[in-house]
Amino acid sequence: MTIKKRNEIDSKDTWDLTAMFKSDEEWEQAFNEINIDEVLKYKGKIMESSDTLYNFYKAYEKIDRLLDLVYMYAALNCDVDTKNTINQSKKMRVEKLMENLSTQLSFITPEILATDYDKVLKYIDENPKLEEYRFDLEQTFRYKEHTLSDNEEKIITDACNAMGTGNEVFYNFDNADIDLGEITDEFGQKQKLTNSNYNIYMNSKDRNVRIDAFNHMYAYFKKFKNTLAASYKGHIKENFFISNTRKYNSPLEMSLYHDDIDVSVYKNLIDTIHKANPKMYEYMKVRKKALGLDEMHMYDMYVDLIDVKDTNIPFEEGKKILFEALKPLGDEYLNDLKKAFDERWIDIYPNDGKKSGAYSWGCYDSYPYLLLNYNGTIDSVSTMGHELGHSMHSYYSIKNQDYIDHHYPIFLAEIASTVNEVLINDYLYNHAETKEEKILYLTEFLDKVRTTIFRQTMFAEFEMLMHDKYKNNIPLTEEEISNTYYELNKLYYGPDVVSDDNIRYEWARIPHFYTSFYVYKYATGLSAAIAIASDILAGKEGAREAYLTFLASGGSDYPLNILKKVGVDMTTPEPVEKAIAMFSDKLKKLKKLI
Repeated sequence: MTIKKRNEIDSKDTWDLTAMFKSDEEWEQAFNEINIDEVLKYKGKIMESSDTLYNFYKAYEKIDRLLDLVYMYAALNCDVDTKNTINQSKKMRVEKLMENLSTQLSFITPEILATDYDKVLKYIDENPKLEEYRFDLEQTFRYKEHTLSDNEEKIITDACNAMGTGNEVFYNFDNADIDLGEITDEFGQKQKLTNSNYNIYMNSKDRNVRIDAFNHMYAYFKKFKNTLAASYKGHIKENFFISNTRKYNSPLEMSLYHDDIDVSVYKNLIDTIHKANPKMYEYMKVRKKALGLDEMHMYDMYVDLIDVKDTNIPFEEGKKILFEALKPLGDEYLNDLKKAFDERWIDIYPNDGKKSGAYSWGCYDSYPYLLLNYNGTIDSVSTMGHELGHSMHSYYSIKNQDYIDHHYPIFLAEIASTVNEVLINDYLYNHAETKEEKILYLTEFLDKVRTTIFRQTMFAEFEMLMHDKYKNNIPLTEEEISNTYYELNKLYYGPDVVSDDNIRYEWARIPHFYTSFYVYKYATGLSAAIAIASDILAGKEGAREAYLTFLASGGSDYPLNILKKVGVDMTTPEPVEKAIAMFSDKLKKLKKLI
């Protein structure tokens, strides 16, 4: 596909940002209208009465919404033409303004928390208009017991700034300083190995290329294993300092606290996957047989079981596939989905200077826009469906919730997108015309579950074990860290996979470990999505309607409560077990085809 310049792209294939501002001049006027004096006048007075509390919320909301809109317009313009210095300047101006405003408004939460929650409840009874903000206030006051005095908060902030170098060290190590050397490709040519092309080589049909890439990658991290162990241990020590100072029982509890999720949910995920590991072992046997291998190694994990033929699916045809695949969601959903195309939410094709990848992004007063780099492959159709899942989640949340409750939490963020992926995969499998195509779509699903549920749960267990070891005064030497990871790898992949010695250093290249106890959300999110999609595909009574209710809930309640509305109870093993059941069913089909 020829990459065009931005001004050569047909306007019908671009997103319509005039829905936010008709012109740059109108944007400039809005930018200059952002004035926080209306909020600052409530400093020291927010909790004086139910009226001042309500009026403060409204003043803050007005500024926040305008700031969101101004930033969105600047950022989206920047992303489709990153070489445009005018767009870059606009975005930087808004970011600087946001930074300044954040500092000036830092008084808000401490001032609200200085009062008693009983007083807040009294104000809500007095002033029914405050009902809109009940959940936000409840969430704020949950942190009261973990919030320190102003001086103590300043000390902990300064301490974290001084200690919080682990993430920065890893980022520079993994990006600025990384040198993975050269490998020999399928054509005998020397190629520089990078984080970006590593997965491409791991999917090579030439096993020697895979081995070369695998060993080069981990030789680099092995060389610096002690440095990286010290960096990660420092991050764990920081977690304990913060959680202890803020009076949490553990860093894990602190991480889950925002979403009101009990530690038992995290541990329940790990326990359920342990029981399901034999299914993964079975899949590894099938892969080993399909690839004709005497031994299945870690560098054989990502290679396709069949040769995937190049496809060229025009955008309009991809759109038709999408609408057919999502028919189980019903006419209301499809009619609303049509707006994404009719109202030009989507920036479709790549152009010179456009940000790579794909995303869905918007704010309360904009469309939930989609950035794509559509290239005619079936993957790009699936990506479009994934991002539209996000956009429809945002669309329904904004349509049904007040501003304060429209933003859904990260715990729920990947569910709608993945429901779409599961439905698209099911449709493509059922309409596949050849055995090879069926194998392709089955393995696509199985590998999605392998990497997102099994592997991310393994990561989650590793994090938990590392923190437990530190708490129990077990020295976190490089050897202790690497051996723990190696034993987990053997547990999760089973006896038919050779856990190559180099895989013991994989922990050292996972950036998510510096955002502690985050990765489990990938596993719970996909499990919930598969559970929802299973009920919808099975025609379970009320499943589709319950799903639309879920999409409309935004962030109006804690995530586990919102999921219960769609019949998914993550406090029990059932949603993960449903995901494993679908995995098992597709594995049976694959075994027959193989």
